[in-house]
Amino acid sequence: MKKITIKYITLAMLILSVSCTGDFDEINTNPNTLTADQLDATLAGPSFANALYKGISHSSWALPEDDPGTFGLITMLHSMLFTHYFSAGPTDWATERNGINDGWRGRGWLRFYTLAVPSLRNTYTASEGNAEALAIVDIWKVFMFHRFTDSWGAVPYSKAGKGGASVAYDSQEAMYQDFFNLLDAANTTLSATSQSKVGIFETFDRIYGGDVEKWRRFGNSLRLRLALRLSDVAPSTAKAQAEAAVAAGVIESNTGSAYFATSDNAYNDFVDIAGGWGFYMSADLESILKGYDDPRLSKWFATNPDGEYIGQPNGGGSVRGWNTNDLSQINRATFVSGPTKPIEVMMASETYFNLAEGVLNGWNMGSGTAQSHYEQGIRLSLQQWGVTSESEINTYITGTSTAVEPTLVSYYDDAGLSTTPPVNVPVLWAGSESDQRKQITVQKYLGLFPESWETWSDLRRTDADILYPLLETENSAVGRGIMKRLTYLPNEYSTNREAVDDAVSTIPGGQDVGSANVWWDVN
Repeated sequence: MKKITIKYITLAMLILSVSCTGDFDEINTNPNTLTADQLDATLAGPSFANALYKGISHSSWALPEDDPGTFGLITMLHSMLFTHYFSAGPTDWATERNGINDGWRGRGWLRFYTLAVPSLRNTYTASEGNAEALAIVDIWKVFMFHRFTDSWGAVPYSKAGKGGASVAYDSQEAMYQDFFNLLDAANTTLSATSQSKVGIFETFDRIYGGDVEKWRRFGNSLRLRLALRLSDVAPSTAKAQAEAAVAAGVIESNTGSAYFATSDNAYNDFVDIAGGWGFYMSADLESILKGYDDPRLSKWFATNPDGEYIGQPNGGGSVRGWNTNDLSQINRATFVSGPTKPIEVMMASETYFNLAEGVLNGWNMGSGTAQSHYEQGIRLSLQQWGVTSESEINTYITGTSTAVEPTLVSYYDDAGLSTTPPVNVPVLWAGSESDQRKQITVQKYLGLFPESWETWSDLRRTDADILYPLLETENSAVGRGIMKRLTYLPNEYSTNREAVDDAVSTIPGGQDVGSANVWWDVN
């Protein structure tokens, strides 16, 4: 990569518009590959800030070497469509129908490994000797990489960012073992410290401001999430890790939820792209939210010119007979406040849904029943979106209605598909375990919105039948169901062939296809 000259005080200002003082010498080098002698504690904060923002695939026109399109290409055009949180307006977007676009997912891969990962490595170097800071960086490393390995399977991990003509791919199983080791060690370090804040991060950390206890609970909540991932492939490990996470302390309230605080130069790309690129509410969300009389419907989406909420069936290409002007888009009044709404990273509601599932698995999740955790997850999600009336919340939790047919349901019939809404369970806690598990999945699906990376993983893991099939598919192997994984990039095959071939050999069936399961998706 070419060398560029940059003043780091300027870079820090551009990253997140934070103020700081001090003079830095000009460095004639690539800012993403600084050497150890060029990094000290003064650069730990700016590096961490960049790793946080780029680690969730966001970017800004104000930042060098990237733009908001990265979020649009890797998130909106992949997991956001795979999960049916949104449907696509243009008919030629292949990923709407489980198709492949090398350039779109390639942008996300490239920016992750050339911007996010180097920033993470720089943070490690600049934080050397600060145990608390390194523990937090370990937690964020796990968060960054678990999203990528859950999307692709084996990916570069242990050797990522270290250079070399060839970069090995780590197996997903090996990465998960390391994830748990890192999270366990981080909890030990952060539990033992007398510090309440990590000073070198405090100004630059736009998630928790360097708060030790909040980062510790975030790490344990992440550990619980990853433990559930292994419920089928490694149940004994899943149980042990989940119980250890809960015993150590997880996120318990919305005040502990992880949001990235936006600014004019580090904004929420979701707002502009979801509202400006041609994305619409899906027929699935219309079906569920209307059926449940869910107060989040009006928070998330705006009515069409006729005052109606109408969602679009996913997978429509040649079979569209509707006018997109009749469809609902995001409610910009909700998502634009100041610069833009803070970015959801991990919500307290998810933790409670995970606790509920853990109880059903027979795990020791501390006090509380599966039902109480489930209902608390719903309560926290509704409160998160401004639903504060206890009467309204209780009415929702005790609701007995189920999903309804969406407005454009006839198109499923025309495609020879069932018109029956897949969500056939009410919000009110059910009597059978199978229905209870489906209820947890549905409410977690709603509670995670609009964080689609985790939703995509959870839908694959649970195999819950809660979404209508696609009207059309461009992938006969995957069909009209949920895409199972992203495929490796042509550029990786041409420049890192041996490593990619080794990774492909670990895929069930030995083929790099979107229909193959990742390691933990065994059912």
